[in-house]
Amino acid sequence: MGPILVIKLGALGDFILSHRAMTAIRAHHRDAALTLLTIPSLAPLARATGLFDDIWCDDRPKATQPGGWLRLARRLNGAGFARVYDLQTSDRSGHYLRLMGPPFAARRPEWSGIARGCSHRHDAPDRTAKHTLERQADQLAIAGIGLADYPTLDLSWVPADISRHGFAGADKRFALLVPGGSAGHPEKRWPAARYGALAAALAEKGVTPVVVGTAIEADACAETAAGSPAAVNLCGDSPILDTMALARVAALAVGNDTGPMHLIAAMGCPCISLFSAASSPVRNRPRGPYEGPGAVVPPPGRSPDTVTVIQEGNLSDLTLERVVAALPAA
Repeated sequence: MGPILVIKLGALGDFILSHRAMTAIRAHHRDAALTLLTIPSLAPLARATGLFDDIWCDDRPKATQPGGWLRLARRLNGAGFARVYDLQTSDRSGHYLRLMGPPFAARRPEWSGIARGCSHRHDAPDRTAKHTLERQADQLAIAGIGLADYPTLDLSWVPADISRHGFAGADKRFALLVPGGSAGHPEKRWPAARYGALAAALAEKGVTPVVVGTAIEADACAETAAGSPAAVNLCGDSPILDTMALARVAALAVGNDTGPMHLIAAMGCPCISLFSAASSPVRNRPRGPYEGPGAVVPPPGRSPDTVTVIQEGNLSDLTLERVVAALPAA
């Protein structure tokens, strides 16, 4: 088979959950040139995985930019892709199927996704009720990639050095706190003041609270860190790979329904993930490495399920006591 294209545009949590499907695609097409089409912010993470021969950044042209659509069509067709795996399965990525073929090329490539007219269509009626890991496994099975084709999950590409953050290794017990989240969905955030109280409770147990987040979440991170003098605030200084490296040795993590929690859970860190009524943990909760396609064997004494979900319709009603009671042994 000729060159292969994988489409995964975002967001961060979805990209991490798609890592296993991407690994299975790479293993199944081990001799093919594999290209990823993604968004610029995820390109560094994609490069770090080492799965792709080339990474393209999608300019995401608007409906009012016909020139952008024409350039994209020419690029997609010019590469001569034999098959496309659409892991985004959105209206936008489905529209790319219509760009690949006449009048821009003699024929369309094989296409795994949900777009009408694609060759390997995942149209099961229950697809939207499943978690991303199982949903994508079903999608790939239609294209000939079964569960037996999934290699054991390998995250050795994540760097191990966290010394620049003051942690030389596992010499200090610490917990990751993730108080941020999408600015467009404030209902997905547990109040920062309660994260601050949680930081104080952790410090009393001898566990250093380490706050992670991006610069746009600075206020929530600062309020969390203010809860304890022992807290370390890494807001704005916790890029994707650093967060994953910290998670490898952290005692536990607590966070909202947001991308960084998927990074942390993927490393096997015991997590408490807080959900409101705005999203479904059945479909979207973080998943650890010890369950699902390509799962690794957990260490002795560790449950395969390292993620505890607490769901409260309105996160403002979620008490500190309920979260503290759910904390894994640190």
